Amino acid sequence: MDAFLDHLRVERGRAPLTVEAYGRDLSRFVAHAEEEGCRRVAKLTPTIVSSFMVRLGREGLGARSAARHLSSVRGFCRFLVKEGELAQDPSALVVRPRLGRRLPQVLDGDEVERLLAAPDATIPRGRRDQAMLFLMYAAGLRVSELVKLEVGDLDLRRGVVRAFGKGRKRRLVPVGEPAMAAVEAYLPDRAQHPAAARSVVLFLSPRGRALSRQAFFKAVKKYAVAAGITKNVSPHKLRHSFATHLLEGGADLRSVQAMLGHADVSTTEIYTHVVGEHLRRVYDRAHPRA
Repeated sequence: MDAFLDHLRVERGRAPLTVEAYGRDLSRFVAHAEEEGCRRVAKLTPTIVSSFMVRLGREGLGARSAARHLSSVRGFCRFLVKEGELAQDPSALVVRPRLGRRLPQVLDGDEVERLLAAPDATIPRGRRDQAMLFLMYAAGLRVSELVKLEVGDLDLRRGVVRAFGKGRKRRLVPVGEPAMAAVEAYLPDRAQHPAAARSVVLFLSPRGRALSRQAFFKAVKKYAVAAGITKNVSPHKLRHSFATHLLEGGADLRSVQAMLGHADVSTTEIYTHVVGEHLRRVYDRAHPRA
């Protein structure tokens, strides 16, 4: 298992959080296999993998989480076959749990405006948080991408941000003037930070390090409450809103896929269902025969 995790980290270039998630899933699988009397890789069978999935269901794990565990086990088993430790993949015929298609909840335009205006722009921390909110919504960034941004990743002259997504895949996303203005308002505060000279991170915490994902998550929650938004707001909701609002505005799916950094367009297609509901409301309101 350690060799597989090293393979993911070094050869596949997977993000540390992804490797960590694989490790958690596989530790659970290995513990189950040992309880079933399997203490050697060569003894893994389809029955052990199937009983593991049954166990996850009995323990109340949701279909989406169970499917992720199976994906981790499959990756591990394929690695074992490739390394010659197994003759056949014992997970190949195990059925993946059926997933319901959940539509992402998004903020409407008014809610986004209120959230962006919530930080106190008269103080340094407020200007930093406002710049982060503006940039996240303007570029559809993941929170992990946002907190890791470096000063050099932002081209204020061209209005472009460079993000490094899953697997360290780089993408360039255009950013509008309001987000650029918010970042420019924050930069003088950053320049005065004691850690500015020794750090390349764009958004600095009071200690001079990159802001943690958890800290930003809590900040977004706080600003949502201050803005009077009753929905369960998280940083990822801004990413969902970015994609949905682009499609509502007429952007094509491939462009949105590129800006989000999705490897497969089928991942982006979920937003077309949200937009479909929007089109129905517009049609019902505007069409003379609706």
